[in-house]
Amino acid sequence: MDILTEKLIVIALFILIIHSIETLAYAVRLSGARVKLLASALSLFNVMVMVSRLANMMQQPFTGSLIDTAPGVDTLAFVEQQFRVIIGFASLGTLVGILLLPTFVALFSRAIIHLSEERGSIPALFKKSLKMEYIKRGFKHIHMPSFAYLKGISWRDIPFKLFIINVLITAIYTIGVLSALYAALLAPERHATAMMSSGLINGVATILLIIFIDPKISILADDVINQRGSYLNLKRASVMMMGSRLLGTILAQLLFIPGAKYVAWFTQFMT
Repeated sequence: MDILTEKLIVIALFILIIHSIETLAYAVRLSGARVKLLASALSLFNVMVMVSRLANMMQQPFTGSLIDTAPGVDTLAFVEQQFRVIIGFASLGTLVGILLLPTFVALFSRAIIHLSEERGSIPALFKKSLKMEYIKRGFKHIHMPSFAYLKGISWRDIPFKLFIINVLITAIYTIGVLSALYAALLAPERHATAMMSSGLINGVATILLIIFIDPKISILADDVINQRGSYLNLKRASVMMMGSRLLGTILAQLLFIPGAKYVAWFTQFMT
């Protein structure tokens, strides 16, 4: 049976969009620092994070349905292959977000200014952005990816500890749902417990992200606005976080099965 079913392709594209949005969320702080409107930028950042989290929750039942439609023979191998395709699309979505960074920094800069003009009204901002004249202006901000954008950024200046932490957090977040669903196959007698644990896994990853990563980037953005730091430092940190996200989704391929086995083992203490 072919693993690339129509349902899998739709889910994989959905995952690609989710991870693209989450990667591009880093561009919002860059834009906020660029136009000196960090508070407005954070409002837009929160909207993007909320959309990506909601989309991630919406894809969970569709991903779970892949198990229900799996063939009775070699179910584990079949589902594993399908889930690895999904993880691969998470990496692809992150890469797309990285390549679109220059374009979206420019677009978000305009969006933040318009949000300020609309006195913080997100619905009014969306309504304005759908007008043809603003759509035409948006095309003018499209920039092709170029190594020139990385000018002045050196990997030697990247905080190694923060980089590794974000790689691990991203890997955990990427496989949270998939490992829990696969654990349900490994421990069928506790399948409901295993599947429900996905929310806990992603919740822990989100909390770690808020505690260890977001404050660091926010402080760098504050330093730029208050003229205590350079925009290059903020761009360096943002690019570093995107790069660590990409590595995290790749690491997720290695942690997927061990993570599922751990969830299956841990569920026995909940029953």
